[in-house]
Amino acid sequence: MSAWTNDELDRIAAAEELELASVRRDRTLRKPVTIWVVRHGDDLYVRSADGRGSTWFRGTQSSGEGHIHAGGVDKDVTFVEAGGEADDEIDDAYRAKYHRYDARYVDPIVSADARAATLKLVPRSSS
Repeated sequence: MSAWTNDELDRIAAAEELELASVRRDRTLRKPVTIWVVRHGDDLYVRSADGRGSTWFRGTQSSGEGHIHAGGVDKDVTFVEAGGEADDEIDDAYRAKYHRYDARYVDPIVSADARAATLKLVPRSSS
């Protein structure tokens, strides 16, 4: 696994939204979904506001890999379940970044269901 560059972190974190396409078992990409993304330290996180049952989240579970596009950055990634290690900080990052949106949009992304569907995006080296 490789690490994000500072430029990639800055550009993706500054983007309003991220496009995420998970890899199917046959190695083709699913149709991308547009979701919110936040940065915490040197890591990037996404959540499913609809919890673990959402279609796009379930798609990340089959291969654990995908492709993202945000802020002009295209990157192959591995999806790593966050496991609650930074839930409060990730909640704070979502609230800070998306504070201009009504609570009906922000509250679901910081709910218990969304916390249980938090993924860290880990860049894969393109070798």
